[in-house]
Amino acid sequence: MQARRMARELALLGLSQLSDKPGRLAPPDFEKLLLAAIQTLTAEAKDALETAADELKRGNQHLVDSGTRASDVEKGRAMVEDAIALTQTAINRLAHAVELPEFIRLSNQSEIEAFALELLTNTAKYQSQVDSILDEAMVAWNLKRLPRIDRDILRLAVVEMNYLGTPDRVAINEAVELAKRYSDDDGFRFINGVLRRVVSRVDEGEVEVEADSPVV
Repeated sequence: MQARRMARELALLGLSQLSDKPGRLAPPDFEKLLLAAIQTLTAEAKDALETAADELKRGNQHLVDSGTRASDVEKGRAMVEDAIALTQTAINRLAHAVELPEFIRLSNQSEIEAFALELLTNTAKYQSQVDSILDEAMVAWNLKRLPRIDRDILRLAVVEMNYLGTPDRVAINEAVELAKRYSDDDGFRFINGVLRRVVSRVDEGEVEVEADSPVV
């Protein structure tokens, strides 16, 4: 299970560095996939640090300008606390980027490699069908309006359920765990709801899956 969880994470991080156009996602070799994952983590860390620096500057200025107004002091403190939280996120992303190659080396690398590339290959093959399934399962929303990371988490989960034979409950739980790590509270709740609607529509026969890849 740990190897597959790591494979899902690698596939997710790798997707963000690859084409978002159906049929254009060429599965990379494992070394390129690992590099893409590290690049994604470091880019996220850089963005978080830049945002934290801006928030810290604004919070500090707010405290300087607040005088004795309690509400303004509290607002300034909240900004500084947000900056600290963002900095911690950046540190965690950088630490994970540094540790990732060694963690994979000490794990079952062949299983991680095989499943990660299988996820990417099938995401490329079925992206149009998967995106259609997800759009139809959403209520007053569409896939293109979601953050990239949420779109990719949803895609990987549907690929697992509909084309790789992963049990629905496992695929949804793993998607939620990925969302908790890389999205936000609203994101993981939204992803959970969409995937449950996907399963419900498949069970009710509203969604057809290609005959050579049955839903389990």
